[in-house]
Formats: sequence, C-alpha cells, structure tokens
Amino acid sequence: MQFTTLVSFALATAAFVHGAPVHKRIAQVIADSTTKWEAACDAAGGGTQCNQVAVASFGTLLAAPGPCEQQNAADNMIDLAKTLNNNADMITFAQIFAQQPRNSPTSQSVPYCQSAPRNAELNGLFQCQFQGDNPTTFVGGIAVGGSGTIPFGMSAHVNPAGSCPANPTGPIADGTQLVDLTQNPGVGGTTASNKTTGGSNSTSTVVTSSPIPSSGSSSDSDCEEDPTESTPTASPTMAASIAAAAASAMPSSTSGNFKLANGQDAQKLNKQFAALTATSLCTEGNNACVDSAFAQCVGGTYVTQSCGSGLICAALPLVNSAGTSITCTTNADALARIAATGAQGGLTG
Repeated sequence: MQFTTLVSFALATAAFVHGAPVHKRIAQVIADSTTKWEAACDAAGGGTQCNQVAVASFGTLLAAPGPCEQQNAADNMIDLAKTLNNNADMITFAQIFAQQPRNSPTSQSVPYCQSAPRNAELNGLFQCQFQGDNPTTFVGGIAVGGSGTIPFGMSAHVNPAGSCPANPTGPIADGTQLVDLTQNPGVGGTTASNKTTGGSNSTSTVVTSSPIPSSGSSSDSDCEEDPTESTPTASPTMAASIAAAAASAMPSSTSGNFKLANGQDAQKLNKQFAALTATSLCTEGNNACVDSAFAQCVGGTYVTQSCGSGLICAALPLVNSAGTSITCTTNADALARIAATGAQGGLTG
C-alpha cells in the first residue's frame, strides 16, 4: 500500500482515537543474515556459488515467502557445505540462519514450518521471533495452538515464547542478527571457528540474465501491510515494454568471447536501475538496484535492503561465463570490473 505522510498520520491518529491496534512492520537488514556463511563458503572454495546461495537464502526472511522457504534455503546452504568437505563452519552458520527471525508484516509472530528438513543437521531447529512480535498471535490472526504456531515435531507451544535452540532465553531484539549474538546453533555442541566470522565485501549477489525493472505503484514502508492486498498487474502496453527491457538485458553473446557483451549488458541493467524508485512496479521474485540499495520484488513492490556504508548496489559482468550479477560492492570496484571487459562509458554506458 502507498500512503502519503499526511494520510499515514491521519490513519494512525484515527486508530489511536478509536482504540484499534496499529501494526508496525518489523524488519531487518536481511543481507546481514548470510554474510558470515558466505565468508565461510568463500574460504572453503565455493566460488560464485557462495554469493548465489547466500542471496537466495536471505530473501526467504522477507514477509512474503512461505513458512518453509527459510528451512529450504538452510538445506541448500548445507547441501553446498557438504560438497566442500562437509565444511563445519558453513553448516554451523546454516543452522543459525535457519533460526533467524523473519520479517513480520503485522508485528505478529511468524508461523513455523510444518515439514521436516532434508538435512539431519536442521532437525529440531526453528526460527526465533523478534521481541516486537506479539507472542500470542501469529500472522493472519492465528492464536497460539492454531495451525503453524507450534514448530514441526513439537507437541506444545514454544516456551519461552519467541525463543529458539540458539537463543533459548526468549526472542531477540528487533532487527538483530542471531549470528551476531551467538556462534552456537544450540545443537550438537558445535560452534563456528573464529577464522570465518568476518564479513564479505559482496554480501548480496544474484546471477541474472533478465531482471525486469518497470514503473508502477506501491512502496514498502513501516505502515501496516494488508495481508489480503492484491498484487499490482501491468497493463498490456507496460508488459510489452517490460518484455523488451528483459530481452535487451539478455547476454548478447554466447560464444567464448563473452566478456565485452557481459560488460555492456551490465551497463544496460545499471541504466535501467537508475530509473527505478521505491514505488516502481515489479514482477514477483525479480531483483534490482534501487537508489543504490539491493532490492527484491515482493508482492509487486521492491523491498530494499541497504548495502552498508561505502557500498552500492550494481549490476556487474560475470568473469567466467556469459551473464551478469547484481551485487553490493564499491563504486570503484564496479567501474573497474566493467572497464576490464572493454566496455566504455562507466556504469551505465
């Protein structure tokens, strides 16, 4: 939903006067949730897979994905760890990620997954809740004891409410990353080694051939989100222009000489991203850069995540294959990578 400041104030005032609850979206910098896992993956030799899995995983912490998407992402993180000599740090950080609180659109607790994970390392794990989440009511107005309010494999509600194995004392502070509070996932007595707990300079990367930026309607904010709100749809004319933009972003060469094409394709994407705003219409699941922030389309609206101090979001050329990636990096690094392909004209050509 899109509100002006005046309308938001008026609605909030009216709700206060009539005694109705005012729901605030509880969010976080989701890219921070996989930074340590990605650093461990890089150290283990995971290469480009590390960034791809990391960004796909942290996107599951948004409000829109289903209750088991976060667990599925943690399974993917462990699957990759097992291909890298069962890297213990990657497994530990995946276990902690599986317990990271998710964004709540209504200040209510987020439902738990109701199926078993693929990997035994995730058995018995479920997400913590943020302290601002209502401990007695789950998203959708479901009371404790209802569907999805008790983690898979348990027969009673979580006690203390909002806790998880990695933080058994209760919920964690709003916006906090569990991995910054503990290196112990609460199972098997495992902890991560100190050598892989550092950050990564590219915490958000998506390999892509056709992000689909478009102009449109609503924006994500801390105002109340309507769980029943319909997803905006593009008109036939707009859909045609979106398809044309997607086609122009496809790698223009599939031969071994793809580096220049990659650089030029990255420039095209950056030029398209420069025209996007927080109110631009988008297609579910697409990723982009909006005002130098990493953005993911959820419910027809771009949800942005800051890249952090000194970093920008940009499309970059892949080095070893045809295509581009969307990542958080420095402006100097982005310029250097594009220039290295032979493409001229800076970020946008």
